[in-house]
Amino acid sequence: MTNDATHKTWSGRFDEPVSERVKRYTASIPFDWRLWRHDIQGSLAHARMLAKQGIISTEDLAAIERGMAQIAQEIESGAFEWSLDDEDIHLNIERRLTALVGDAGKRLHTGRSRNDQVATDIRLWLRDAIDEIRSRIRTLQTALLGLAEQHAATPMPGFTHLQVAQPVTFGHHLMAYVEMLERDWERLTDCRRRTNRLPLGAAALAGTTYPIDRWAVAETLGFEELCRNSLDAVSDRDFAIEFLSAASLVMMHLSRFSEELILWMTPRFGFIDLADRFCTGSSIMPQKKNPDVPELVRGKTGRVYGHLVAMLTLMKGQPLAYNKDNQEDKEPLFDAVDTLNDTLAIYAEMVAGIRVKPEAMRAALQEGFATATDLADYLVKKGVPFRDAHEIVARAVRAAERQGIDLAELPLTTLQQFCPQIEEDVYEVLTIEGSLAARAHIGGTAPEAVQAAIAHARARIAQRG
Repeated sequence: MTNDATHKTWSGRFDEPVSERVKRYTASIPFDWRLWRHDIQGSLAHARMLAKQGIISTEDLAAIERGMAQIAQEIESGAFEWSLDDEDIHLNIERRLTALVGDAGKRLHTGRSRNDQVATDIRLWLRDAIDEIRSRIRTLQTALLGLAEQHAATPMPGFTHLQVAQPVTFGHHLMAYVEMLERDWERLTDCRRRTNRLPLGAAALAGTTYPIDRWAVAETLGFEELCRNSLDAVSDRDFAIEFLSAASLVMMHLSRFSEELILWMTPRFGFIDLADRFCTGSSIMPQKKNPDVPELVRGKTGRVYGHLVAMLTLMKGQPLAYNKDNQEDKEPLFDAVDTLNDTLAIYAEMVAGIRVKPEAMRAALQEGFATATDLADYLVKKGVPFRDAHEIVARAVRAAERQGIDLAELPLTTLQQFCPQIEEDVYEVLTIEGSLAARAHIGGTAPEAVQAAIAHARARIAQRG
């Protein structure tokens, strides 16, 4: 990155140059360079509109298009010289364009400001980022669905308060995360709609005196709507805050899953094993296999939360319209997108490599009287009021606990001491498979219900894309 002394676009107003320290402090080119494709895309759409409206000549447009093509090639090849003196991505490209095509490059900025230009660039960039993230969510969902299908009938304990509660299947448990991710996909889709509004044409804050055609630019760039107020257009960052909120929710869901994977991988649970490539060892304890990826996901979730709070804080005290504070919107946004993309990509690979240990899951079910609720439901169906049934089962659990056996191992005569309505058929509901099979409704954990949920999710993904 160069630091050549150049003539600022606004330097005519000032008697002395900006100090080197201030130049470094205020420049955004070290991070906003990554907007270059979208800056060129927006500038070309603007130039074509200016030519169509007769504001610049067709010769100027041809020169601008030729110059932008060369700039894009230089940036892609690494030959482009970035300069701190040009402050940001917009002035760096404009400076090079003017050097290449002369006065035509100087005419490009007619009818716009860096205020509406950067707002347009960020929206274009975030729109593409949202599309990539939504695609990665689909990839992760597909991995979860594949694993869920393999284990649609694999029993495991369902927990409340981290205590064994009722039998579920591992496939059913995984489908809960498919549903969370579907809501995430929906939120991002909705966020994209509000992101996809064109601010260009607002100029600095009050619009422009030139006869511009904002709808023509919007159509060229694929925007669905215009930002309807020039003051709001240049100062609005709601779309970025909304994205960070949606991103935080995605990370929260993955962090919850991470916590479960970490617990399930410990010898105390022993429900699963993660592939070695997602784990590390200890520098001192040779037996260790640490679930580093899930642990880092938990940590990086706080990082994304921090970006959301930073952006809310950035905007909370700003008067209309644009303020230099808004330069600070990019780094949190960029980092959140990078973190989320990387997390989703690595999670999809990791899920596909999970090795399930059904025996350990079944053993854990035997330890927590997981079919106690099934016994209560059985008694209700025999005419016992639910509150009475609850008390009867609680006494039966205490008896089984004292003997160190499961409810299903209590003799019929013992069970009948608690309630004479209990008959031989009670053992059908006290088995794990019986408990699972009884919950065959939509959203239930019966293997057939899980298979139906998987089919429904696949159809939904195919329909929505």
